[in-house]
Amino acid sequence: MSFFISDAWAQTGGAGGGLMGLLPMVLIFVIFYFLLIRPQQKRAKEHKAMVAGVQKGDEIVTNGGLLGKVIAVDENFVTVEIAAGTNVKVQRMAVSQMMPKGTVKSST
Repeated sequence: MSFFISDAWAQTGGAGGGLMGLLPMVLIFVIFYFLLIRPQQKRAKEHKAMVAGVQKGDEIVTNGGLLGKVIAVDENFVTVEIAAGTNVKVQRMAVSQMMPKGTVKSST
């Protein structure tokens, strides 16, 4: 039977053989950290600071694409005027971006 299956002989490796096997995994994790994880954490931190700084009179765009002017700010909600006499209450975290002053008037 031994002519069908060749005998396997264990090779003795050096002491760093196991560590060298982990090196590619560590390098991949480092690359992912600097290219994906770190920039995402930075954007999340900037968004959180922007949402905390929303004030009455600011012009914003929501995640749903509504453009309007903030008329009231609550702890968890923001009331946005999207047209004359039309107010919408949205969550603070739904604020996508701040717009420059005068954007609402120029878009109508």
